[in-house]
Amino acid sequence: MAFVPSLRSRALSAALLATGRRRRLASAEAVRATVASSARRPASHLPPRSLGRVAELSRTFVGAWPVYDAQPRDTEPAARVLYVHGGTYVDELERPHWSLVRTLVTRARARCVVPAYILAPRGTADRTVPVAADLLSGLIAGGGAGGTVLIGDSAGAGLALAAAQRLRDRTGAGPCRIVLISPWLDLSMSHPDQAALERADPLLARSGLAEAGRLYAGNLTADDPRVSPLLGSFAGLAPITVFTGTRDVLTTDSRELLRRATADGVEVDYHEEPGLPHGYPLLPVPEGRAARDRIVELVRSAR
Repeated sequence: MAFVPSLRSRALSAALLATGRRRRLASAEAVRATVASSARRPASHLPPRSLGRVAELSRTFVGAWPVYDAQPRDTEPAARVLYVHGGTYVDELERPHWSLVRTLVTRARARCVVPAYILAPRGTADRTVPVAADLLSGLIAGGGAGGTVLIGDSAGAGLALAAAQRLRDRTGAGPCRIVLISPWLDLSMSHPDQAALERADPLLARSGLAEAGRLYAGNLTADDPRVSPLLGSFAGLAPITVFTGTRDVLTTDSRELLRRATADGVEVDYHEEPGLPHGYPLLPVPEGRAARDRIVELVRSAR
């Protein structure tokens, strides 16, 4: 029997199209306008006040990066998570990201470290990946109960994977699992299947993504693994869990990851859901809840 997305998921995809969010990525000019607007009036990356009612919150700085630390109240964390948010490298942490953090703290009893990394074009891959790798290294070295899970969504999944590859090359260390949600891993936007996928995608457009990728690449080329970690080696990385949907122009990256990582001997727990949009595990739909349940299970079992 063919899988049919839930009524709520189909309604939400239609609503996303109606809101016009995709227009922000419709062209290179639209992305540059977004970046200019953010420079004039930066968006807040602060966690919602409601998170402070269920978690112990603190903030430190790693260089110029604000780094948030959310821990369970009145109990020792059972695992550690480095969570790297999405937003095409030009948008700050938003409420759905913090909602996932809340889930990880309350249901998985995880300590979540959440960097508000410097956005492009100020934050470029050559500067950003080493800092993310240092954060991951510090979290792993800090030890404690349970293991360390690296989680990223969209652009944050690309940064997370690049950081894991850098840390592996530098010290051989790594998290016990990597979870990638609708990952953006090849910033060239050159896969031949993306043209057909783009027509059904309610959120993303190739022209804007290519420009955002160019801004993040800085002086590097799109085929540099720091920019596009899909093109780096997967050998020696932890098991990877991937969530993607077929109404996502970036599904090509997830499919290529499955092929390349498997060829490099890495275990891949792969979830491709028909009819679901980019970032569906962060959305208030039944399929999103099922994906979050799986992520909670993975974090709880981290050793």
